[in-house]
Order: sequence, then structure tokens, then C-alpha cells
Amino acid sequence: MRAVAARADLDRLTHLFRLQERSLSGRLLRLLRGHLRQEGAIRTARRVACRIRHVLRPPPVEDGGLSAVADAYARAVGTEGLAPVILIVAELSLGQCAKYRVWQRVDQLRYLGWTCRVVDWRDTGPALTALQFCTRVVFYRVPAFESVHTLLAEARRLSLPCWWEVDDLIFDRDLYLRNGNLATLAGAERTELLFGVGLFRNCMLACDRGIASTPVLAEAMRAAGLRDVAVIENALDAETLAIVAEMGAAGLGGGEAPGGDDGPVVVIYGSGTRTHDADFRVAVPGLVAAMAAEARLRLQIVGDLAAPGELAVFGDRVEMLPGRPYRDYLALLARADIAIAPLEDCVFNDAKSNIKFIEAAVLGLPSVCSPRRAFADAMTDGQDGCLAATDDDWARALRRLADDAGLRRRIGARARAGVMARYAPERVARHQVAPVFGRPADPPPDGRLRVLCVNVYYAPRSFGGATLVAEEMVRRLHATGAVEVAVLTARPAIAGRPPSALRYQEGGVPVLSIDMPPDGDAIAAFDNPAAAAVFADVVASFRPDVVHVHAPQGLGAGLLRVCRERGIPYVVTLHDAWWLCARQFMVRADGRFCGQARIDPRVCGRCCPEARYLDDRALVLGRGLRDAALLLSPSAAHRGLHVANGVDPARIVVNRNGFRWPARPRPARPPGPVRFGYVGGNEVVKGFPLIRAAFEGLERPDWVLRLVDNTLTLGLRSIDMAGWRVRGRLDVVPAYDGGTMDAFFDSIDVLLFPSRCPESYGLTVREALARDVWVVASGPGGQAEDIVDGVNGTLVGLDATPADLAAVVGTLLDGGRFDGYVNPFKDRLATWDGQARDLLDLLRGVVAAGA
Repeated sequence: MRAVAARADLDRLTHLFRLQERSLSGRLLRLLRGHLRQEGAIRTARRVACRIRHVLRPPPVEDGGLSAVADAYARAVGTEGLAPVILIVAELSLGQCAKYRVWQRVDQLRYLGWTCRVVDWRDTGPALTALQFCTRVVFYRVPAFESVHTLLAEARRLSLPCWWEVDDLIFDRDLYLRNGNLATLAGAERTELLFGVGLFRNCMLACDRGIASTPVLAEAMRAAGLRDVAVIENALDAETLAIVAEMGAAGLGGGEAPGGDDGPVVVIYGSGTRTHDADFRVAVPGLVAAMAAEARLRLQIVGDLAAPGELAVFGDRVEMLPGRPYRDYLALLARADIAIAPLEDCVFNDAKSNIKFIEAAVLGLPSVCSPRRAFADAMTDGQDGCLAATDDDWARALRRLADDAGLRRRIGARARAGVMARYAPERVARHQVAPVFGRPADPPPDGRLRVLCVNVYYAPRSFGGATLVAEEMVRRLHATGAVEVAVLTARPAIAGRPPSALRYQEGGVPVLSIDMPPDGDAIAAFDNPAAAAVFADVVASFRPDVVHVHAPQGLGAGLLRVCRERGIPYVVTLHDAWWLCARQFMVRADGRFCGQARIDPRVCGRCCPEARYLDDRALVLGRGLRDAALLLSPSAAHRGLHVANGVDPARIVVNRNGFRWPARPRPARPPGPVRFGYVGGNEVVKGFPLIRAAFEGLERPDWVLRLVDNTLTLGLRSIDMAGWRVRGRLDVVPAYDGGTMDAFFDSIDVLLFPSRCPESYGLTVREALARDVWVVASGPGGQAEDIVDGVNGTLVGLDATPADLAAVVGTLLDGGRFDGYVNPFKDRLATWDGQARDLLDLLRGVVAAGA
């Protein structure tokens, strides 16, 4: 379905591109074409053209522009109000390391009640997104490449406590060089490992705290400059215990080694990587002596290892077996009689864990180990294992165990009992993990209503009337003190930042923004799985009682599916006809109202022949409306449109939009020509071409027309005055805000609002009426409901012609009617406070009904 729609879009855009080629500006595109892929030429050209226009005609003001937007996204925020979550950013390519340091940790943290998430450190975008929803973060075995510095900087911006975790001494070059295994590696591989030492060290020191797998490793981390370091040992986990239980049921492991007094005695060594050749050689002399003296001894080497030549004399008594999945490795271990864990005598190995002993012990298998710190701490020589420091120790321990099957069983049983007591998952969670992370503490309920607001735009990137309403409602709900409110919105990509979510604060309210590409496909505009996935994280983190959806264009109706799945009621404010019309305003391609009252899919299909997904769109969005707990309409006219299209009248109510009332009385009008204002940008649906044609047709110069270009706040420009042929004066000004609104309306006498369709409300109309500005608006529609024709404004038809509008303008230019004019019906207008009070009552009613 997406492919068909994309093909249709490409065909249409290719046609437009060919038309463009024939124009003068097409020559510029031909210069670029050699550097563009054919499939992406159209979209790239549009972006290039946009940038060229911006460079040639930059916004006249900087305040409130792109730099202010970037600053808002860069400000530090805290974790207040978020559900407690621990994120582990990890090295996941080393399977065994990930098992013991990542997946074990997840199980331990969940045992303590934490929600835990894991992401590979190489996946920068997903990691950045995951950081937005956690309250603590652990970087396991992560090097400080540039992408990781991005993650660390984001963690600092989000005020997240950071731990750097490691299970090898890979951050100290001098100590690392004492590891004899390095000498067995090829030069390039050795250089690469040593190069990584500095990267690991930098990442470690960029964190607040550390976690080590052994006390020696913790001491080295402290010596390197990380003061707060805790020890959490490698341990047993549910997966390992389940496998061992299955093997016990099958007669393997559990202290019953298969070798008897007369049969072969299998010694097993597991090499996880190719960096253990020097370690294994520690045991070779003792192995050779023991195998020479005891013919029953056989050796199995599992994994990557260069077999020493001294073992060749034993022929098939030495088996070199490839590495295998963990379950299969444990099965092989369970069939052996003795496990060995040789390690060179160096600080690097003293920092290693005793996991080889734990794995053998849980299977009831006796181990012979080098007396490195972690092994010496975990076992008593001759009781639950054997420590071998010299060649004679190795030979003596192996021969002793080979000669006595009963001894093997007794040592194996004691070892199993010891590791089960010390390294059981719950015990490690309680005694080692809990002191580091504690247990999650949800804030006690404070009785406040938790509301999650959704709108495609939000401050500092404000655009359009729906956004203004959404922002005001959020601010006023937040100001009551009775509501905890958060926002989900969209934003453009940020230079240098991979696609990812970003959390910031606006007016003390947490906001989660999703970057949305400007050229996203048409289906994603109403069904965006990526946005729905992030929304699910927002819901889990903020835990709203109710979701209030304003304008979700581009974010999609998948958000509503998440609400249904989680049992969260949602309310939709119908700011326009987007839920019914793919063009959003029920206008045809020429910008004229389609004239439908009840939507006919056949008419829509002819209007948008390239949109072959209209039936699916109607199905998805229709389901979203039907499942809403309540629908809100800003006007009676807009409510009537949705009722006519199947919405249950009992489930849709009018919640009229408030607006910013004037902060002071309107000053006396200065002498001079009549001043007209228009706020709709260059949109056809807002009547821009109608206004241009009407004013170009005026024969008189005694007027001023001020055109507001909202895109100036986005660093763009949509209105070009160069082509206008008029006798009066034209001004293009940026969008006003709360601080400049009164000044703008003081500068005009008449607001032009000749929309080509029935508007849902018309916020600008109310702003003007409250400031004693005459309004020329089209009707019927929500925009006309507060206008009394001839008393506080003039109504024209939705199909008004330039001549019709010019005639109205001509009438208003005569007579001096605006000197001392006051709108007599201002008391009928809505207020932000009234809208917010009604909205809060409605939201509370929805939550109470679902309780």
C-alpha cells in the first residue's frame, strides 16, 4: 500500500519537476542534477530551493527564530515525574560478556522492581531516544567514540546519574600491557586493542560512578580517577539454573560426574576468545605431566585457542572443539570430570572474575584454578576446589582428582552448595545490586490529574491556531496546581543529531519531541508506527490518566491504538476537518471548498486520485474517533459537520476556544488611510489569492495592507511582495506573539479572514473582535459565529470572487466608520480561562467515567 502511494507521489512530482525544468529556474536544477540520485532529485531540489530562498531573504528578526528554538532544545532538564527506569547502553557483540554483565543485570534489577531497557551503544539514535525515558543509565564496556560523547552529553543534559561498568582491565594501558596474551595476537589486532584503552578510559571518567566485576578491578578504576566504584560480581542467573535443572533431570551435572574409577577422566577448558593462549600455557606443564602419568586423562579444549605443541604427543587424547552456544557448552561441561581455569600471574588477571569456577561448580564439577584473586576469594583449596600456583600444583591436583572419583564428587558437591549460596540471582540482587541502585520509588499519589497533551507543533516551535490553543490549555491546566501535564510533539531534525526523540521543558512542563522528516510519506501522516512506538514509551514514562489529542498530523492515529491497548481514555479536540478530509480543510486542489456536508468517498477519490489509501485512512481515523472517550469541537458549526458524518451527538461537545484578550485599551486611531490586516500566510484555503486579486483590482491608493507571514518564525519566507501590482501600500510582517499581539491589532482597522471553507473556529477573528477591529470574514462556518453582519463585521460567501471582496473593501474605505469604533458584542466572546475550566471538568469527567 505504501509502495503504490509512493509510486503515485513520484509520478506526480516527476511531472512537476519536468515542468520546472522548462522554466528559467530549471537551469539551476540542471547544474545540481549530476550530484543527485534520480529517485531523490525532486525532494533534494525542494530543500535546496528552500535554503536558497532563506539565504537570499533571511528573516528580518532573529529573536524567536531558529537560534531560540535550538536553545530551548539544549537546555538542561531533570527526571522529575518520570517512572523509574534504568537504561543499559551496552557492548552486546560479546555474547558471554553481555550475558553476565547485561542480561543478568536486567534480571537482577527487575527482581528489585526496576523497569530496565537495553540498547547497543552503536545504535546512537535509539540510544538517544531511550535516554529520554530513563532515570539512571549504565554504560557497559562502552568506548568514548564521538557518537558516545553525544550520548554522554545528552545524559548530562537530562541530569541522569551515570555508571560506567566493566569486567576487564581494559582502561589502563600499563596494566593492560602486562597481559601476556597480547603478545600472541597479530600486530594489527594488538594495536587495535591498545588503541581502545584510551577510549574506554575517557568514557569511564566521563561518568559519575563505576561498577566493576571484581574488587581488584574496582581498585584499578579508583586509581584511574573514578572515586565511586561498586563491585557486582558475575553470578548465576535464571537461564543457567534452568539449563542445569534440565541436565540434572537428564542425569548430567548436579554433582554426578560421569567418569568412574576405571573410565576416561575428561579435563575441560573453555576459551571464549583468541586472547587466552598465554593463560592456557600456565597449565600446560602440569597437564603434560599429569597426562603422561595418568593414561585415563583426556583433554577437551573448547573455543579459539592455539594448541601448544607439547600436547601433540597425546594424539586423540586431546580434542580441539569449536565454540558453541551457551546451552551446548554447558552440556559439554556437564559430561566432563574436571574443569580448569589457568590464568597468568598479573594484575590484569587478578581483575578477572571467577565465572569459569561458578559455571563448573553449579554442575557439581570440581575445578583446578590459578590462585588469582577472584578464585582465591571464592574457594578453599582442597575443599570446594583446587588452587594451583606452580607446575607441580597443577600436576598434583589433576592426578589426585583423576585417581579418586569420590573426591571429585565431594569437591563438586561442596562447590555447588557454595556458589548456590553466594551467587544465587536473588542473593546477588539483594546484597550487591540493591546497594548500588536501591529499589525504585514511585512518588506517592498526590491527587493531581495526569494529562498528556498531543500536538504536532509546540513551543518554541509554535505554528498555527491549534498550537496556540494547545499551548494555552497546557499552561492553564498546569497553573491550576491540580493537574500534572506533559506534551508530545514533533520537531524538525537537529543538525548533527541522529533521528531520535528529545525531551525538554517549556514553562515548567515536560515536552517530548519526535523528529519528523519534512518529506514523510502520505500514509505516515495518519499512521506512523515509529511515532506510535515512541508514544508508547511516553505513556509508560508519564503514566497519564487521560490523553488529550489536539492536531496529530504526522504523528498519526497509532497513538490512539496505544491508548486503547493500555486502557487509557483519550479526548480529541477537532481543530479542523483532518479526521474526515485528506486535504484537512475540505478544499479541492484549487483551494476551493468542496461543498460536502456528508463525506462521499467517491468525491474524495476524484479530488485526490493519487491517494489510493483513502479507504484505509477513513477506516483508521474513523476508528480513532469512535473509540475516543469524548470529542471536543470549538464551534457549533464544526460539531455539526462531524455529527453529519456519523459521530454520536452525545459524544461531541462544544468547547469554544479562548484567546488572549487585550492587555490595555485600544488607542485612538491615527489619521490616515484605512489599514487592513491578513494573518493566513500564502495559503489558498485562507483566501490569500483572493485578497491579492481583490487589492490588485482596486483603483485607489488610500489603504495599507499588512500581511503576516507565519513561516518567518521557522526561518523561511512564504510571501513575496515583488510580484504584486497595487496602488496602496504593502507590508509583510512576522507572526505576532503574546507580547506583540496588541501592537499588531492596533496597527490595523480591518482584519481580512476570507477563508474558502467553513472554518472550525477562527481564533484570529476573536482576537480582532476583542480589540475593536472590524472583521471581514466568510460564512457559514465557525469563523462567522461571533460576527453580526454590519455591526461588528462583514460577511461574504465562501465562494466570494475578487470583485465581491473588492466591493466590500471599497465600502470600508469610505465613511470614516473606524474612528472611535467599539465592538458592542465583546461580552459574547470566549476566554482562555473559561475554556480551561470547562476542559478540566470534561477531562475529570472522562477519567471518573472510566474508573
